[in-house]
Amino acid sequence: MSGLNLQNNLERRRWLQNVAAGGLSLGLGPRGLADLGTARAAVDAPRTPLRACVFVYYYGGPSHLDSYDLKPDAPSTVRGEFQPIATSQPGIQICEHLPQMAKVMHKVALIRSMHHTNRLHDSAGTETFTGRQSPQGDREEFAPIPQHDPCHGAVLNYLRERGRFTPVPPTGQPHCGVWHASLPWLFHNVVTVPCQGGGYLGPRFEPFTIAGDASKLVYRSDMLARPDTLPLDRIAQRRELIEQVESRAASLTSTQTKQLQQFVDQAYGLLESKTLQSALDITQEDVRLRERYGMSAEPKRDGDHSAALAGGRELRGQNLLLARRLVEAGVPFVNVQDFRQQGQNWDSHRDNFDQHRRFLLPPTDQSLSALIEDLDDRGLLDSTLVVALGEFGRTPQINGNAGRDHWPDCYTILLAGGDVRGGAVLGSSDRIGAYPETDPVTPADLAATIYWRFGIDPQQTVPDQTGRPHRLADGRPLTELFS
Repeated sequence: MSGLNLQNNLERRRWLQNVAAGGLSLGLGPRGLADLGTARAAVDAPRTPLRACVFVYYYGGPSHLDSYDLKPDAPSTVRGEFQPIATSQPGIQICEHLPQMAKVMHKVALIRSMHHTNRLHDSAGTETFTGRQSPQGDREEFAPIPQHDPCHGAVLNYLRERGRFTPVPPTGQPHCGVWHASLPWLFHNVVTVPCQGGGYLGPRFEPFTIAGDASKLVYRSDMLARPDTLPLDRIAQRRELIEQVESRAASLTSTQTKQLQQFVDQAYGLLESKTLQSALDITQEDVRLRERYGMSAEPKRDGDHSAALAGGRELRGQNLLLARRLVEAGVPFVNVQDFRQQGQNWDSHRDNFDQHRRFLLPPTDQSLSALIEDLDDRGLLDSTLVVALGEFGRTPQINGNAGRDHWPDCYTILLAGGDVRGGAVLGSSDRIGAYPETDPVTPADLAATIYWRFGIDPQQTVPDQTGRPHRLADGRPLTELFS
């Protein structure tokens, strides 16, 4: 591993992670890190405003050992079938089935020591989206529960509405009116998993959901659906009539009435937003760029007869292209779901290598590298933080079905853009990728980092419905990863 190896003293270690153990192994790219004082001072340093965060979620748990943290010297029962290849960042190697990502690795930071304690999908997903474990603990049950903690996008929307966060406006066009979007599906299982919602902040801060038509490779929002026989001018007339009635009943106003009015105003604003309608119309993009992100159908594995699954895979690349369009339209936080929970996904308990080789890694390699390059070409990469991750990794030991099982004890996530230090590697796993060897990082640290990059103090609080204050994040910002 190339880069600068820094030995931390106990004081800094306590400051960073409140533990007295280990040291920092940080491979840094061309921008470098002058000294520990630079990282310490960066907490309070003014930053270029972050325009947006695109949070790409690979449901099921990608294998870190078969993507960004290969162990070629480990025993055959651990290292698997794939070979490492060189990348554009000297000293960093990744999987041979990620050749496009290898070309942009000098723009990417890897965290190879992410970990938590949730061994089940639902609870691991909850902590991934919120930075906190669900109050129900490590759970995966087919019974609905209310979401407790809000997700990152919901928190940003709440702070914006309260005047505590000012998003960067879009350039050259009106704002689309959406502040947190989720596409193309809400994260759901047999029942809705409490991950992407407003939690204790309330339903007002649920994401604006966008659906995709896999057969036509287009998008829509059911929230904006209206009959063809109901044109906008008739909607405007209805709104005017409602406002006249409400003005005569002003004495009946209450907090709930005001909240309802806010919902109504927002709904009308979205219906009238030409910026939003334009952003959702992905057919405006040049077909060559759409193909760069990924449009073609992928080969099906034996026995996979579901056209819906094939179409879902096609949408994977277009989802990231739509995310870029939403960023341009002024959306500060965009959740992108790489897969539904049901059907083929990253949960490779069997045939791990065949699935990663044929169905999982190639389209991810194509679409994520396209997003990074596209944002860079448009001058948006420095102001847009891209986070790409699953809810956990996979077991070092290959099981009897040639698969890998759930493993939250250590896995890798990827950051790009948002002034991240390209070519940096924070933390490391042990010789078989089982546990962090240096610099353990948690979803709470990631949450704190996201808020901090938006210029928000992660230690500040927001109230729940009873007025009880909750800190935004319990972790610490990973300032050493940013210039």
